[in-house]
Amino acid sequence: YASQPGAVAAPTAGLHFGPELLQQCRKQGLNSAEVTLHVGIGTFRPVTSERLSEHHMHDEWCRLPSDAASAIAATRATGHRVTAVGTTSVRTLESAYVACGQICPWEGRTQLFIRPGFQYQVTDRLLTNFHLPGSTLLVLVAALAGYDLTMEAYRKAIESQYRFYSYGDAMLIR
Repeated sequence: YASQPGAVAAPTAGLHFGPELLQQCRKQGLNSAEVTLHVGIGTFRPVTSERLSEHHMHDEWCRLPSDAASAIAATRATGHRVTAVGTTSVRTLESAYVACGQICPWEGRTQLFIRPGFQYQVTDRLLTNFHLPGSTLLVLVAALAGYDLTMEAYRKAIESQYRFYSYGDAMLIR
């Protein structure tokens, strides 16, 4: 897990999945595929622009290997949904689609800033941690779940004393 050197931080949403849980998922008929995104320091830079369209997104290197692209395409072809684990996975999947116009193997640098109005092409659901206010990661979540629902989820999480950050609680957006 996170075996490719290059990131400044761990892809923390996947830390919820140990070998035992992954085995249970496979027994339930759920498949998994791995992607790589080297998280850069810009991931932690808050949005300071008044308009999201004016925020300059950092660039990060990512890779969607051919076996993962094939597995995702097969999942979609059979009418099943794709659940990304973590915002880095989302950025990788959607960046590959933007670059190719379809689900395809791809690697390169991405500056994709996913914000409300973005049309997801690969990601149907997202399992992710709770992210900091003002972060591009929270904006990505709002682009998938909708702003109002995201803010309501965060209000409830705070009221219930959920844990934020890397080893905190997670949510499934579907």
